[in-house]
Amino acid sequence: MTAAPRATYRLQFNRDFTFADAHGLVDYLADLGISHVYASPFLKARPGSTHGYDIIDHNQLNPEIGSSEDLAALVERLRRRGMGLILDFVPNHMGVGGKDNAWWLDVLEWGRVSPYAEFFDIDWRGSRPDLAGKVLLAVLGAPYGVTLEKGEIQLRFDAEDGSFSAWYFDHRFPIAPFRYASLLRGADLAGEVGHLLSPLVDAFAKLREPRSQRNYAAIHAEGGRLKAELAALARREPAVAAALARAADRLNGEPGKPTSWRRLHALLEGQAYRVAYWRVAADEINYRRFFNINDLAGIRIELPELFERAHRLVLSLVAEGQVDGLRIDHIDGLYDPAEYCERLQRAAAAAAKLSTGNFYIVVEKILAHYETLRDWPVAGTTGYDFIREAGGLFIDAAGEGALLRAYRRFTASRDKYATVLHAGKRRITDVNLASEAGVLAAEFHAVSRHHWQSRDFTLNGMRAALDEVIAAFPVYRTYVGDSGASTEDRRYIDWAVAQAKKHWPGIDTSIFDFIHGVLTLDLAQSGSGYGRAAVQRAAMRFQQLTGPVMAKGAEDTAFYRYVPLLALNEVGGDPSRFGVSVAAFHHLTEARAKRWPQGMLASSTHDTKRGEDSRARLALLSERPREWARHLALWSRLNRFRRGEVDGEPAPHRNDEYFFYQTVLGAWPLELAPDDVPGLEAFAARVQLTMTKAMREAKERSSWSNPNTAYEAVLGRFVAGALDADKPNPFLADMHGFVESLARPGAINSLAQTLIKLATPGIPDTYQGGELWDFSMVDPDNRRAVDWGARRRILAELADRFGARPLDRQALAELAAHWRDGREKLFLIWRALALRASLPEVFARGAYLPLETAGRHGDRLCAFARLADGKAAVAIAPRLVLSLLGEDGAIDWGDTVVKLPDAASWRDVVAGKPLGRRNGAIAASELLADFPVALLASEES
Repeated sequence: MTAAPRATYRLQFNRDFTFADAHGLVDYLADLGISHVYASPFLKARPGSTHGYDIIDHNQLNPEIGSSEDLAALVERLRRRGMGLILDFVPNHMGVGGKDNAWWLDVLEWGRVSPYAEFFDIDWRGSRPDLAGKVLLAVLGAPYGVTLEKGEIQLRFDAEDGSFSAWYFDHRFPIAPFRYASLLRGADLAGEVGHLLSPLVDAFAKLREPRSQRNYAAIHAEGGRLKAELAALARREPAVAAALARAADRLNGEPGKPTSWRRLHALLEGQAYRVAYWRVAADEINYRRFFNINDLAGIRIELPELFERAHRLVLSLVAEGQVDGLRIDHIDGLYDPAEYCERLQRAAAAAAKLSTGNFYIVVEKILAHYETLRDWPVAGTTGYDFIREAGGLFIDAAGEGALLRAYRRFTASRDKYATVLHAGKRRITDVNLASEAGVLAAEFHAVSRHHWQSRDFTLNGMRAALDEVIAAFPVYRTYVGDSGASTEDRRYIDWAVAQAKKHWPGIDTSIFDFIHGVLTLDLAQSGSGYGRAAVQRAAMRFQQLTGPVMAKGAEDTAFYRYVPLLALNEVGGDPSRFGVSVAAFHHLTEARAKRWPQGMLASSTHDTKRGEDSRARLALLSERPREWARHLALWSRLNRFRRGEVDGEPAPHRNDEYFFYQTVLGAWPLELAPDDVPGLEAFAARVQLTMTKAMREAKERSSWSNPNTAYEAVLGRFVAGALDADKPNPFLADMHGFVESLARPGAINSLAQTLIKLATPGIPDTYQGGELWDFSMVDPDNRRAVDWGARRRILAELADRFGARPLDRQALAELAAHWRDGREKLFLIWRALALRASLPEVFARGAYLPLETAGRHGDRLCAFARLADGKAAVAIAPRLVLSLLGEDGAIDWGDTVVKLPDAASWRDVVAGKPLGRRNGAIAASELLADFPVALLASEES
């Protein structure tokens, strides 16, 4: 493998944060101990993109972020500090819509004749006769007829490229060159204009839609040549350009006169697309999307030609030494993830000229707690599984019953998470991804019709049965392929089919046996009577849909409906699993050390639902569930007069109110006082945005497709009133008091979580700004501008105060006294990354050894060692400390001890003090006397 990163730092590039801005951060990141910048996508995206995942050209850099020279300067700066660059790459989809994606526009213009037609995952068969051979463009803000008659769709001629297009605001609908002859004849062909245009009229008239695919390339090339001639003529002869503009305008009708739009309508009906109202998409869109976003179209990266084209630039950056690793976005959206990873690894390793080992690649894969990453040629995942495992250490399982009772009393909800998840996934297949589910059902139905044993299954029955199997699917997807279904695949398929049968209202469940046979490829066996290719295609298409349904049904629906403890409602998490024991964490980490020692370890990302330190604070509610319940009851009474009514029902709903209190508790900034009017106004605005998003994601009282403005207005007023410091507000006072009671123990949780990330097997990743306290809410809140100046200043102060000096207890006391600005966390990261740099073999490939703890609070410590080549490091992280904290903020560890492995001598890396030879048990009170966590390193005698 290429040299794996030592530690990564995620930077979100966009027009507000460019290569030049990153250039100015290199010294700070290098001084912090970061080895690699981990960059969000910086290939050419749609103009104004805030995230970069809507790429329109994989072979250009995003000009809003910088030029190739700017990138080269950044890489050179990184190299001078011994650092590298990892790029987030998007192979699943492209940004479409508007006027920016040349490939997509070519497909709209030429239909299947376009050389790019097969690159996009389009179902050209169509779900209805008028969609056969067409792409549904669901982009209109009102029904098609209304939009057309209002004159919002206008035909224009573009002299620059010799093209006719219909325009709807910024959306361009290119007209097929097969229709140009009639459009040119519509110009005034008298005189010189007619003389100049006549040859092109005749040439375009000979351009016919091909009946055979063999002629596609030639016809496309001829059409392009004729358009170029037309463009040259229009640019050279203004009179021709003016005549063609008038010809286009003649097809535009007059608002208020419906019959005047017949000619434009007829022209649009003759295109390779059908323009439609945006709400039509859920039922009839016929191209695979990224989730349910119409402007992100799935691409078929499994095609060798597309793979080569889409990776041309990124592989050249690898070959030039500018990119040292790749993070692959949305791996589960691909047709065959295993094959893609193998092809990418071969190509990247060849580009990097590796004679041995693999190029560094991680995949964005969400794993269930009972699931393992498949044996792909990658370094591991991007770390959402680690977020779940490490975060679970700080959830007190003993508090589950009391906390659930508090939730149920407050909300009157009795549903279990499994029920909520099933309903959430059904909502997605019934509404948000109904068109994709319909296309899949048609594919399964087509397979069933080819054998007498299954030909009586109806299309409606197939759709209903597949919806139930998808809703019951226990993982994001399986990976059935050419080699069939693995044992793990079969286990998940067996479970889902069995659960679907239980939900099935009918007596006959044989349709599920058919589905099972397709999904496992049992029906693809020789002699089955079914075609292997058709069965395998259906199974693999099913796999591409279950992932988006799980993501939208769980993360973006159920996580906002079932909210007893929001610390659990995180990407990769399971709200029904209350905590992870130390023993379980050790078991999981030992497995990671053996199989994926170079996978990423995340704590926050651009996609997490809340900042890592917000989760750490909210986890404390599991230790004080009864106190939480008392505060809930009080806050509800204090805010009762702020509630409103919508459609005869109290608002906000009790579940939304419960969500609000947790959101405020977790996100409350440490510096925010309850009488800070401007500060609370700004905080309230952020909370209002988060609450609106939460309600729309839950899809119960509002949604993105059907916003309930009346309910959202009442909710907004409730939030504003509850956080109003302009007048006496007992709710604010009590909320602030509760936050203060959790602030320090929450910070200790955060430091412990950070230490575990920095010391366990894997590559620790810091999300931009996360080296200080991160109490952010869901995006876009977690993508706010970072105060780099404050971070530089604090790191400089720490370096000046601690540097290479021996133990300075006064300095540590000052550090603890100023913990609220987050410097403790930055200090820990700085110290730990320095140790990783000094002991690379220990942290890169070293063994993971759980350490025994004993004494009254032995179960409140997670302690482990990393060992390699006679060297060792030890991490000691406290957990569940709320009941152990005294009024002075100190923890009484009593007789609790940690049993260290043998070493000649030990040094406390964080506190900077020598411990000498301390083999065997050492008191926790000594180890944790100067700092909330401990990181030790062995020293040679």
